[in-house]
Amino acid sequence: MSSAPFDDRDGWIWCDGQMVPWREAKLHVLSHALHYASSVFEGERVYNGTIFKLTEHSERLARSCEYLGFELPYSVAEIDAASRETCKHNGIVDGYVRPVAWRGSEMMAVSAQNTTIHTAIAAWPWPSYFGPEARLKGIRLKTSKWRRPSPETVPVHAKAAGLYMICTLSKHAAEDEGYDDALLLDWRGYVAESTGANIFLTLGDDRLYTPTPDSFLDGITRRTVIELAKARGIEVVERHITPDELAGATEVFLTGTAAEVTPVGEIDGSRYAPGEITRALLGDYDVAVRKAPESSASAA
Repeated sequence: MSSAPFDDRDGWIWCDGQMVPWREAKLHVLSHALHYASSVFEGERVYNGTIFKLTEHSERLARSCEYLGFELPYSVAEIDAASRETCKHNGIVDGYVRPVAWRGSEMMAVSAQNTTIHTAIAAWPWPSYFGPEARLKGIRLKTSKWRRPSPETVPVHAKAAGLYMICTLSKHAAEDEGYDDALLLDWRGYVAESTGANIFLTLGDDRLYTPTPDSFLDGITRRTVIELAKARGIEVVERHITPDELAGATEVFLTGTAAEVTPVGEIDGSRYAPGEITRALLGDYDVAVRKAPESSASAA
């Protein structure tokens, strides 16, 4: 992946219905989204020229807009087409796609009913999120002091920019202590997720456990892995998981568009090794994302 700043690259970004040169895709400093977090986004992966589960991501983008009280100015089909076009213009065969929608600069106050809703899509090459070594020994997590909030306080099922503030704070704190990522609990003290991925674990009884997604996103990769596990005859249990149970886990892994399926080797001193279930689902996921699904980045 290029180390160039994201505002100074060659290429094209789809912005409000047009392809514009990468460096010209800008917004005003007084945009409502910058001050009040009125922005939603998606993260998608391109494999062999195909955007994996593109329509599901575009649908979630539209739902996230609704959660924040505005309407996406393009249909799901139009966002799908624009995502493919963006990949084609940038020559992306294996990479990452970032659609984003936000409130503009017509109003600068908490109320923002008259702001224009803008939409943009960018795409760029993307390697493994945690690096290839993570697949061999697993990453290290440290529990954050920040917690996922109650669904009565924020729209927890939106992929909204404001909800990631605690993720940045948590990941920075974990990395400062030599960890790869942070584990977040929810407002009740149950295990929730990492800063950008869902979590799964085994507890020695041949079943796969994952937290109930009632305060965080029910990830598209999460649902894919649940389907893959069930196809193997593995029972998947969704329930509240306490931090104490992590010490007795035998396998732990994360799932996400960026993380894919990433084994966890340590959480707060408890150590794990990628086992049979983790390795099987990691392989199954690699196969699934490289099949030819309905949405191709190179499609006309």
